Amino acid sequence: MEISATGRLEVRITPADVGKRVSVRRLGEPGAGPEKFTDTVGVLTSWDGGVLMITRRNGESVGIPESALVAGKVIPAAPARRRGPAASYPELARIAARSWPPVESERLGAWELRAAAGFTRRANSVLPLGDPGTGLDAALEAVRRWYGERGLPAYMQTATGAEGTQELLCAELERRGWVREVTAELWTGALAPVADRAGGEGVVLSRTADEAWLARYRRAGVGEAALRVLHGGPSVWFAAVPGARDGEPPAAIGRCAVDGRWAGFAAVEVEPARRRQGLATEVLAALARRALDEGASAAWLQVEADNEGARALYRALGFLPHHAYHHYRAPEETAARERP
Repeated sequence: MEISATGRLEVRITPADVGKRVSVRRLGEPGAGPEKFTDTVGVLTSWDGGVLMITRRNGESVGIPESALVAGKVIPAAPARRRGPAASYPELARIAARSWPPVESERLGAWELRAAAGFTRRANSVLPLGDPGTGLDAALEAVRRWYGERGLPAYMQTATGAEGTQELLCAELERRGWVREVTAELWTGALAPVADRAGGEGVVLSRTADEAWLARYRRAGVGEAALRVLHGGPSVWFAAVPGARDGEPPAAIGRCAVDGRWAGFAAVEVEPARRRQGLATEVLAALARRALDEGASAAWLQVEADNEGARALYRALGFLPHHAYHHYRAPEETAARERP
């Protein structure tokens, strides 16, 4: 915290610091516990009516009464990782978008409106990387109209917690009644350690997702639009560990999209009865070796906050969180509940 030459804590932030990353200390709330102070780090998204709103790395917004402030200062943007590949949020967002390409897209200034008949929120949401070329209210109305014409709910994909993320936009969406439905994380790691982790001799690689692969895939209703998304991307590979008997779905599957130095892993699924046997690691290793052959050196993947098994696996393979991403649904919209 900020401490003056006299040893006193000082508040060295003002409303002019909205949009900056800050660290603040406040008096603990009465009855909250024995701790006298509470510290919060995040982006200051507003300072109105005597209340500071700070968005933490995970996208959670915290309101702090100005009267409770004990100390505060502006701090540098989220630090770059000291291990593994470095990248800004915009770079990774564009890489991830190319790995799950929509069937249809349209530009709204620097925003990209994406649709794929509702298959995955990533391919059916706005990617707002920059200025839409008009005021926010007008842009959001154009978004709602575009998705309404296609019979789809309007979603915005945003991110928090890294260089170039969109805490201010998240706060503005929430003020306008948009509902955060899904939050997950994007993790990154070096590719070579994944490739070296297992043999992968029993993994079959293919350029297409055949009926057997799709039978293990967890999403229901894989139609033409879904197949176009799954097979889209710069260089896509599908992996499968054959089932124990002919005609059975694979024991494990995975997908990888190679794009320059990056390889994106997704759709890693294992038959429930075969879990904890190393099959997911075998699939990832086989895909990683193919990606290395194509010149990639870094990897990314998406993981949900409550998927402890997947998080433990990916951390063991050297992956670490890069940023949290969120899907906001327009007010009064209804949408099918599916995973990101």
